Amino acid sequence: MTDKFSTKAALIDRRYLVPFILIASLFFLWGFSRSILDVLNKHFQDTMEMSKTESSLIQVAVYTAYFLMALPAGLFIMRKGYRHGVVFGLSLFAIGAFMFIPGEICNSFGVYIAALFILGCGLAFLETAANPYAAGLGDPRTSASRLNLAQSLNGMGCIFGPLIFGQILFANNPNPGDAQLAIPDTGDAHLALPYSILGIVVIAAAIIFSRVQLPEIKNNDSPTGDNKTADDGSNRSLLKGLWRRPVFVFGLAAIFCYEIAEIAINSFFVNYVTDDGSISPDTASEMLAIGGLGLFFIGRLAGSRVMSLIPAEKVLLFCGCATVACTLTVILASGMVAIVALCACYLFESIMFPTIFALTLSGLGKMTKLGASILMMSPIGGAIGALTMGYIADNAGMSRSFLVPMAGYAVVLLFSLFYIRHHRK
Repeated sequence: MTDKFSTKAALIDRRYLVPFILIASLFFLWGFSRSILDVLNKHFQDTMEMSKTESSLIQVAVYTAYFLMALPAGLFIMRKGYRHGVVFGLSLFAIGAFMFIPGEICNSFGVYIAALFILGCGLAFLETAANPYAAGLGDPRTSASRLNLAQSLNGMGCIFGPLIFGQILFANNPNPGDAQLAIPDTGDAHLALPYSILGIVVIAAAIIFSRVQLPEIKNNDSPTGDNKTADDGSNRSLLKGLWRRPVFVFGLAAIFCYEIAEIAINSFFVNYVTDDGSISPDTASEMLAIGGLGLFFIGRLAGSRVMSLIPAEKVLLFCGCATVACTLTVILASGMVAIVALCACYLFESIMFPTIFALTLSGLGKMTKLGASILMMSPIGGAIGALTMGYIADNAGMSRSFLVPMAGYAVVLLFSLFYIRHHRK
């Protein structure tokens, strides 16, 4: 067997540098948008007197949208191409963002949930288009490394989301022990303006993408200028072909469980850090942005480089072991030891989604677009993870609720072992 790293392959072909930069900019956008959810939980718990289980409906709304829209998005992209999929996704995103205006006027959690659902539908289109596109713009041997590079911008967006919105939402919250100095919270009036600004930015991005030509990716996964996608068989036959591939099936399970772990931890990071009352919510949001998501960004950036030297599946195996160890530490320890372990989870989980995604799609050929759309249904795991973790936290405590992400990381670990064994000759 020839080592795939025995001959050097370019990470990004010069011909596709501009399309790669344009598509990679979207990763920052949805990273920023999804990370805002991580501080909304605590905000709604405080302003609407909700339990952790009830506030997790925020994640349920967004990631249910992924589940419902990913397959239609894939079919849309198969017929219309990646560029049209991006423009349509950005349009849905903008509609959801502007719906925060009536949400503020009505001060209704239901309207906010509807807005987040529509925004999530837009994100589903964007991710279904952008992930396989970024992976496919170059040599298949470097697809995991290339996707990790693009996803590093996602990590950068994740830093700014809680950093900015944490200060907006928790600006009036008192520090622990200073309750008598509290300024009355103004409810959800903070949300409409920043989401409206985000909507304007998204509309501008949609206009740009509607006017540029992106090279499509042929069914053999090589970039081409042809905007039509060949189809040698029906969608049903392609679907049957996917289910006959053990790596795809296990990869789908692994990425689903990764979403359970990632979203569960993100959703309740602020709750965990503030649980004993010694740290304020605004400080906790800064810790999430700089400590957790900062390491997430660094991990993805470094992961792209490491995977140009070490096979991606072996890097995934190491990170799977590390995340299981870190979540076990969170469960058993307390104080700064547990918080450091929690932040370390972000470092080691950072490469998981793009690496599983690229490994699972590798070699699918004409089934790539359909396979990508099915993989993008996996964020529904985030809804399940947030609900389950919230329920356990309400009834058994925050520390024990980390059994949920630990189980998710364990499945990723098993997938990496399976992939290594499956490809060993």
